[in-house]
Amino acid sequence: MDSGLADGGDMAYSGNMPYGFMNVRELAGLLGIDERRAEKLALRDHIPCQKVAGQLRFNRAEITDWLQQQMAELNRERLDSVDAGITAHRQVPAEDMIITPLLRVEAVSLALPARTKNSVLRELVQLAEQTELLYDAEALLEALLAREELCSTALPGGIAIPHPRRPLPYSLGDSILVVARTSQGIGYGAPDGRLTDLFFMTCSLDDRHHLHILARLCRLLHDGTLAEELCHAETEDAMVELIKTHESKLAAP
Repeated sequence: MDSGLADGGDMAYSGNMPYGFMNVRELAGLLGIDERRAEKLALRDHIPCQKVAGQLRFNRAEITDWLQQQMAELNRERLDSVDAGITAHRQVPAEDMIITPLLRVEAVSLALPARTKNSVLRELVQLAEQTELLYDAEALLEALLAREELCSTALPGGIAIPHPRRPLPYSLGDSILVVARTSQGIGYGAPDGRLTDLFFMTCSLDDRHHLHILARLCRLLHDGTLAEELCHAETEDAMVELIKTHESKLAAP
C-alpha cells in the first residue's frame, strides 16, 4: 500500500483534540506532509480514520500501529519527512539527538548467545534491566512477544527493531534502547529471508517519543553503512560511539 508520505511540510501540533484522537491538521504535522495530502490519503483509505459529525478523525492508537508498520517500508525521503514531522509534532529542536541520549554501554552486547526469536527477546529484556530503568521485565517481555506475533519487526539486511505496540509508562523509569548482536544469525521472519543478527530493542513512555525513536533508527539504518560498521565493532563502547557519530551527522544543520 502506498502511504504517500513523501510530500514535505511541517505543521505544528494544535492540541485542540482529545488525546485519543487527532484531526487532519494534527495528523499532517505528525507525518510531515501537507494537510490536503493527508486528507486525500485518508479518504482513499490509505490511512485509518473515521468520520465524526462529518469531520475526519484519527485514533492515535490506530495511527501509531499503522505508522509502525509503514516505517520499515519507507524510502529515505519519506523517512526524512516523517522524522521532521514528529520532531515538529513533539516541539523539539530539529538538531536534537533522539537516539544518543538513550545509549548506555550496559545495554549493549557484542554477542548474545540466543538461538531462537524468543530467547533473543528474553536476553534483550535482561540487558534492559541492566539500565535500572526497567521496573517490570515480565510486562516488557510479554509486550515484545505480542508484537512479534502480530508481525515480525525484522527488516531487510539482518536487522530487527523489537518494540511493544504501546508505551509502557508504568513499567519504565525512562525510555530504553538496547543494542545487541547475536553470535549467530537467527530466523526472525525478515522480508528478504535473511537471518537476523543485529537487534535494536526500544520501549518508550509515550507514543510520540516511541514513533520518533523508530523513525530515527530507520533513518540511521536505511543506507546499511551503520549496520555493517556495528557488525564489525570490537567493543560495546565502539558500538555506542558509532551510533552517536552517525546520528550527529544526520542531525547536523
